[in-house]
Amino acid sequence: MPAEKISIDNAKKDKLFYFVANVVVFRESDKRCLIIKRDEREKAHPGKYAVPGGKLEWANLDLTKPTRMNGEVIDFENAVEDLLKREVFEEAGIELQDNLTYINNVAFVRPDGIPVVLVKFAAKYKSGDVKLEKGGFTDFAWVNQEEVKKYDCIKGIPEEIARTIKRLE
Repeated sequence: MPAEKISIDNAKKDKLFYFVANVVVFRESDKRCLIIKRDEREKAHPGKYAVPGGKLEWANLDLTKPTRMNGEVIDFENAVEDLLKREVFEEAGIELQDNLTYINNVAFVRPDGIPVVLVKFAAKYKSGDVKLEKGGFTDFAWVNQEEVKKYDCIKGIPEEIARTIKRLE
């Protein structure tokens, strides 16, 4: 019988992580990538420049609307792509093209003790003007691999921007 609700009651507590995905947005017209400055109130990396992204939440997995049933397993195809498209629009007001390119991943522990698995992707900009999410971000810039070095970024962002430009230009 398929699950009727999402629950961690039967989960192994020592195997629980936040799942977070980020995306480096590449604009083909000028070969630049979007960075956004995190609000000072953020728990992880306050005031640092980053790229858009967010946590996969239970609400994103509506058990009444799976993409398919895989026996008694409920599948949600493209959950990460949908997450990133939604987060980029919420955080920066722009749209992504389809087709994510994998960059890398990192597991870390936030200052509040919560373990996180972060998977990073690159995607091409589709449309829209940047409008930052109020209360979440305070500044943005479209940068190339040299310009990004002038900003106070989360470690790894400059290398991810360089890798994205090399792969997608």
